[in-house]
Amino acid sequence: MTASLSAGLSAVSARAVSAAEVTIFAAASLKNALEDIRQDFEATTGHSLTLSLAGSSLLARQIELGAPADIFLPANAKWMDHLEASGRLLLGSRRDLLANSLVLVAPAATAKPISGFDDPLLLQQLGQGKVAMALLQAVPAGIYGKEALQSLGLWDRLAEQIAQSDNVRAALALVAAGEAPLGVVYATDALVEPRVTVLARFPTSSHAPIRYPLAQIQPADPDAAPAVSAFMKYLQSSAAQEIFSAAGFDVIAE
Repeated sequence: MTASLSAGLSAVSARAVSAAEVTIFAAASLKNALEDIRQDFEATTGHSLTLSLAGSSLLARQIELGAPADIFLPANAKWMDHLEASGRLLLGSRRDLLANSLVLVAPAATAKPISGFDDPLLLQQLGQGKVAMALLQAVPAGIYGKEALQSLGLWDRLAEQIAQSDNVRAALALVAAGEAPLGVVYATDALVEPRVTVLARFPTSSHAPIRYPLAQIQPADPDAAPAVSAFMKYLQSSAAQEIFSAAGFDVIAE
């Protein structure tokens, strides 16, 4: 065996021994970006990345009950605040990572352009159908969406026609399938679903800023700590930022 081959095998062996699994609990709206990031991170480091994607409220409750999460990346600060208050976050690891915006969508096959949220054609397209939204009291997209509709004076008219879903991707799926004539989702969700059309973008002044805070959960497995730290750094790297930007997110500079 040549010296170069022997050195190469030793490096591969060392990498395999040091490889570890990192589990990230993240908002469902991050699905596509994180899947791309996982592929790049695993190929670069040899570590394994497990994604648990759902509504931020559900994920926070799971972490609070002891679910084996290493990193939390929700779609608003409320649930991160909750875990921080209960002492579940690694001190000093929290920061805002991304921003997003909110849009009104319709099935691409039936969408009719509107001039704004006061356009009568908006309610005509809705008819007796439903407005698909994430859970209004628990999931960030639903909370932001209700706030925006209230701000624009549409909530009282639409409240009885809201169809709530477990998370924003589930709401998007209802519109994409034509089961709901309108939906309120993140701009990044609409970007990855060709079966929907954006009718209007909600003014940023109509709802609280949409921020995705990032933090490391108190480590339960010391052996995985280096890999978790490596992924925290990777999420803030230029490589990850390019993926997030391509997916439509705004990267928040430190």
